[in-house]
Amino acid sequence: MTERPIPQLRGEEKQYYADLREHRLPYYRCSDCEVAYARPQEFCPGCGGGVTRQWSSGIGTVYSFTTQQRAGHPYFADAVPYTIALVDFTEGFCTLADLTVPNGNPRIGQRVRVEFEDVTDELTLAHFVAVS
Repeated sequence: MTERPIPQLRGEEKQYYADLREHRLPYYRCSDCEVAYARPQEFCPGCGGGVTRQWSSGIGTVYSFTTQQRAGHPYFADAVPYTIALVDFTEGFCTLADLTVPNGNPRIGQRVRVEFEDVTDELTLAHFVAVS
């Protein structure tokens, strides 16, 4: 069996994934222009202001999605088809992750919440599930 691909964490990513390990979804907000970002930023890419880490409620809405018919890596071959969604969170940021819906029919505008998957002792990933 093929081993699951594990990301090699660098720099600011280490803190982001440490937060996921604690089952907390971080996001980052510019202290000057107030724009929110999903991934770690040292400085706001828009205005250059300082960025602070905050915690999301984990509730969002599907903005877009795609259903994969072919696995992007041999490890995921048994999981196809699977859905990847771009989700807008109530705090004003968006992020991308896999989506599980009970009936297998995702839709734009669907409410979702984050869940955490402990992949290894060192790595936790976020994914979305539909809110009923």
